Amino acid sequence: MNLRIFPPDELLQADVRLPLSKSVSARALILDALAGGDASGFEVAACDDTDAMRAALADPSLEYVNIGAAGTAMRFLTAYFAAQPGRTVRLDGSERMRRRPVAPLVEALRSCGASVDYVGEEGFPPLLIRGRRLDGGSVSIDSTISSQFISALLMIAPTMSRGLRLTLVGEPASEPYMAMTLDMMRRWGAVIDRQAEVIEVAPATYRTPGGFEVEADWSAASYWYEIEALTSGWLTLRGLTDAAHSLQGDSRCASLFVGLGVETEPEGESGGTDLVASPDVTPRFVADMSDTPDIVQTVAVSCAMLGVPFRLTGVASLRIKETDRIEALRRELLKVGVIMETEGDDCIFWESARRPVTEVPVFDTYDDHRMAMAFAPVAIYIPGTVVRDAGVVAKSYPGFWDNLREAGFTVEELPEEPAE
Repeated sequence: MNLRIFPPDELLQADVRLPLSKSVSARALILDALAGGDASGFEVAACDDTDAMRAALADPSLEYVNIGAAGTAMRFLTAYFAAQPGRTVRLDGSERMRRRPVAPLVEALRSCGASVDYVGEEGFPPLLIRGRRLDGGSVSIDSTISSQFISALLMIAPTMSRGLRLTLVGEPASEPYMAMTLDMMRRWGAVIDRQAEVIEVAPATYRTPGGFEVEADWSAASYWYEIEALTSGWLTLRGLTDAAHSLQGDSRCASLFVGLGVETEPEGESGGTDLVASPDVTPRFVADMSDTPDIVQTVAVSCAMLGVPFRLTGVASLRIKETDRIEALRRELLKVGVIMETEGDDCIFWESARRPVTEVPVFDTYDDHRMAMAFAPVAIYIPGTVVRDAGVVAKSYPGFWDNLREAGFTVEELPEEPAE
């Protein structure tokens, strides 16, 4: 599905109900399954990634599970199935998933007594997992690659006969996601002690807490922050937990976008979160994004369209996401004349270098939902902007295009392109 997008005819005025958090939902589903529940006590995000995990957890007789492009599901289910005594599962995914590394998690699980074998290339899915009661004990893991490896291991730790003493090696990637995991584990009854790089989890029995609710998704909110930055309109977001109290690291977008002319009023006049335009836009945007890699594209595109030079560090993990997001971002920004550069493996920057733009951009999405949503607001400055394969937003935010239409954007589906 290819879409052509035009901005609202008048000043933006929108009231948007955001989807539930994919990250919180994924953890809640695993913890609830480990507690023996059926997730009937709380609502979770309705998107492809969460659907894949729910389907995998729903039928204990499944011997083959394909989670498609759901990276969180691959990591979390690898650990979950490894800790299910007597169950054997082949866990597979899309072609891109088969190129996303999983070795640090597999090695850590094996250190705990797990039986996990590679079916194809060493270090990558698919995996053959023979579940058993894990021993646990003292384990070290490279924490620089993905916080999901750590979260996956931590969530099954209370089921291990000796518990787990986990030593993090290196500066943890996406630390807020790990903090989210620990917070939720405690809510489910885990006993945890963390001292710097060492996390100890005692054996315990999980119980799903009463009254638990999944908060709205701050990653999804970031695209509306981008839209507010580019329109200076009137925008209310529904369902968000105040950034100061949210479990989600991407709630940091509220503070990041202050530098791009967006103020946040968490208790707006109508009860939602109001985004308010401000004239105070920084002349140069500099930020360490290591804790919030999922909003790098949003921030970079916002800066580019506002003409604000930027330097973003802490981006190395973007190379192993749904696509190589750094290369994808570089290519697509060229379509609006922006020459983004890299410095080493962990920095992207733009110092206002441009080339002429001679046509309306047609953005490729690389099977990456965040590419589609980060580049869609370009239509505010360049009406008629096209986003190819726009259905990829179903991975995390299926209602995104409908929400754009409700906000006054014109979103037209284009005829299918002929096969080459």
